[in-house]
Amino acid sequence: MTADDDVKQSIRMTADRLLVRPSKEMGERKSRSGILIPATAEVSKRLMWAEVIAVGPTVRNIESNDNVLFSPDTGFEVEIRSEEYLILRERDVHAVASGKAEGGTGLYL
Repeated sequence: MTADDDVKQSIRMTADRLLVRPSKEMGERKSRSGILIPATAEVSKRLMWAEVIAVGPTVRNIESNDNVLFSPDTGFEVEIRSEEYLILRERDVHAVASGKAEGGTGLYL
């Protein structure tokens, strides 16, 4: 290992890509009645939330720290410094939850 191997590199997203950290519900979760549902169980049409970590230069409607709603079968998994992230396209996002009040539905997380 050389000294160059220890250099940290910053990650910059390209085009319309988003780097997101999936919520804990991507793994095992419990039903309303308390039954544990493993992460491998097939759940049709269930959307998931993730926190946006970084956005590409052509992303127009999403900012870092927003929460986005997406289908778990879209995007690509990536591990960065032992943490799991997903890379999504802006078009794969169904809804955005942010601190901004303009254009909202009146629904809050």
